[in-house]
Amino acid sequence: MKPIDRVRCSLAHNEPDRVPRDFWATPEFQSRLCESLRLGSEEDMLRHLGIDLRYYRGPSYTGAPFGQPSDGVAEDLWGVLRKKMTVEGGSYNWTYSHVVSSPLETADSVRDIDEYGHWPSADWWDYGSVAGDCGQFDGYAVVYAGDRLDRTAQLKPAMYLRGMEQIYIDLHENPAIADAVIAHIKECFLAYNQRLFEAANGKIDIFMMGDDFGTQNSLMMGVDTWRRHFKQGFRQYIELAHRYGMKVMHHSCGAVRELIPDFIDCGLDILQSVQPRAVGMDLGELKREFGKDLSFHGSIDIQDTLPHGTVDDVRAEVKQRMVAGKPGGGFIISTAHNIQPDTPVENVIVLFDAYREFGSYE
Repeated sequence: MKPIDRVRCSLAHNEPDRVPRDFWATPEFQSRLCESLRLGSEEDMLRHLGIDLRYYRGPSYTGAPFGQPSDGVAEDLWGVLRKKMTVEGGSYNWTYSHVVSSPLETADSVRDIDEYGHWPSADWWDYGSVAGDCGQFDGYAVVYAGDRLDRTAQLKPAMYLRGMEQIYIDLHENPAIADAVIAHIKECFLAYNQRLFEAANGKIDIFMMGDDFGTQNSLMMGVDTWRRHFKQGFRQYIELAHRYGMKVMHHSCGAVRELIPDFIDCGLDILQSVQPRAVGMDLGELKREFGKDLSFHGSIDIQDTLPHGTVDDVRAEVKQRMVAGKPGGGFIISTAHNIQPDTPVENVIVLFDAYREFGSYE
């Protein structure tokens, strides 16, 4: 089967020739893996590993340059000040974008939120090449996911803009301010996504949004709070993508089992990441309880098994996940999040060998 046909078959809750595969890793690990496999490019690596999905990052930004108020600090899309930080991990280092300042942290009225001068506009991008850029992945399932800092969300941008502590205070003590921040975020993403979806002209198969609603052990807020502040926008994002014929995948780390009935009620097609060490996120249990209404993506542990386990541990985990996820389709196997730079390459090579060994339906 072609990769796109394999993915579509599985997401229709049927069994293709094998379980579709995806690959998530940090750039640092991708480079190490390419070097180890003696492959020259990311696309060479994806083909070698038999990956069925391809990710489109989005159109070219053509708006005003982001501000750079001091050395090493720069504004992002939302006007949040960030600085690139390096983590030293023994033999391997990696970087992340650290929030230095949240521009709406001291706002004390809805008017302050409404008058903020850095709400993004859908006019800041050039959509002319979208269809062509997506068309280069012909034969694969094309996923629009954006960048990690501009992926369609509600809570994450609110945390960046307002500060993590303050937005949680707002949700309980200043709900009008929380609603104003979230409303502007939704307006920005809905306008941008509609322009992008129109420009794609049917060449995007899966729209991926992402908001971390779970911790390792529980939700980040009560279910009633999520319904009050986030459910409407969650549904609006899904309904827009569905109007353009796309499946919708939502990424959330953590223990989000309590929200899954609401995700399904909003029309979600695929839940990612199925973090296996989070409470209540056992793939087999989720499939039995929700599998007729929802597909699952992920489930391979990056917290312990891949970085610290033996090759036998990795192989055993893949076998167990395939037993849990394969029946009836509705499953794309992948790591629960990006493979980190300190992960042994040998474990990842065994990971994909096990995908091939245990993933066939034939």
